[in-house]
Amino acid sequence: MDFNATLRETRHTLGKSATLKLFVISGLALALLIPITMVKALIDEREQRKEEVIEEISGKWGRPQTITGPVISIPYKKYFTDQDGRKHHTTEYFHLMPDSLDIKSTMTPEIRYRGMYEAVLYASELLLLCSFKAPELQDLEISPEDVVWSGAMIGVGISDMGGIKERIVALHESESIEINPGHTISTLIHSGVSAHIRMDGVGTHHFSILLKLNGSQQIQFAPVGKSTTVMVKSTWQAPSFVGDFLPVARQIGKEGFEARWNVLYLNRNYPQQWKGDAYNLDQSLFGVKLYKQVDVYQKSMRTAKYALLFIAFTFYAFFLSEILSQLSVHPVQYLLIGFAMIIFYTLLLSFSEQIGFNRAYMISSTAVIILIMSYTRSISRRKSVTLMVGCTLGLLYGYCFILLQLEDYALLMGSIGLFAALAVIMYLTRKVNWYALCQRIKPEAPQANETIDSRSVPA
Repeated sequence: MDFNATLRETRHTLGKSATLKLFVISGLALALLIPITMVKALIDEREQRKEEVIEEISGKWGRPQTITGPVISIPYKKYFTDQDGRKHHTTEYFHLMPDSLDIKSTMTPEIRYRGMYEAVLYASELLLLCSFKAPELQDLEISPEDVVWSGAMIGVGISDMGGIKERIVALHESESIEINPGHTISTLIHSGVSAHIRMDGVGTHHFSILLKLNGSQQIQFAPVGKSTTVMVKSTWQAPSFVGDFLPVARQIGKEGFEARWNVLYLNRNYPQQWKGDAYNLDQSLFGVKLYKQVDVYQKSMRTAKYALLFIAFTFYAFFLSEILSQLSVHPVQYLLIGFAMIIFYTLLLSFSEQIGFNRAYMISSTAVIILIMSYTRSISRRKSVTLMVGCTLGLLYGYCFILLQLEDYALLMGSIGLFAALAVIMYLTRKVNWYALCQRIKPEAPQANETIDSRSVPA
């Protein structure tokens, strides 16, 4: 058999063998995973750029805030005896949590833009009302004469000191207290403010602290009180409650939200008083996040996860057209159609950054559907095939858009959609004789102008 005959047989095999053709287009679909991965990497890169811009804006305004305290720390003398029998002492601290803590917070949200990126910021005003009972020294195994009451201080943890925009006002039994930055015991309060107070170890001490802080995205609180009550009000319409505790009461409407938490000391993992750095206050945090609806990058990434499914359905739609309509589509043409579908995701990403996801999806999907339909028309010259491909693509992109809107039911609707698609394919191919399609067609006889190699003719 000469080269021309071999070439003809290969061409016939590729063009007429349904099984081999199915393997080829399946391989092409899998090969397109490479550009799909590149598209996902592009989405990640753009989202990372957005996070960098938000971090830059937040760094100048105020990062997410965490309020810890107030907490009172009191020094005491701890005695020890050296090897020579001489008595020495070191100064250590014990810490006292408030018996009751009531926090009232008002958040005023604001959106700042940097180019096409936006950051959710807020200005907050917090009023901290707390009361401290005298410490129970016998439980701490500390003698009253060893306590240095003159060194007592009250501290409040503020995660981002750059968010403090006004002087902090604190009152102790109607006496104004000067607040200083930093805290002597960094293991207790890593970042915050403190002030020395008058305390004698008897009675109950009441404090009032007013904070005006700038922050971004969220605010959280530590339930340091034996009974902690937090109330947050804001005009933001889409709050997301984060942390270890949900609010016991909340109201969300068009005018904003109001939420209230009640947390007991039994709900946390540290006591009301202790010595040294035995416990960490950055536990059992709770609060609210100014939630923003799923942004364009999350939606674009979710859409890209369906890319292989889209390509596979489109390829198999063309494959069914070849079987049912005697249409011949070359693997290169399959590849070009796959590239057109990959372009959809870059169009979607670039447009959605400028005009929003929904409009970008409509424009990008319409453009790709028209492109593939026009290409199909030029290949098949048949309106029926073109309409079938267009309807298939329209259903795919329309159904995907519905899945993106139904976040809670996406898996259910996706499963139903796949079942329905498989049922349609099985129905359309129920009378196809696959064995007949899988038979190879013999090579055609050579034409008159073709040269026959004499060595291939038997003697």
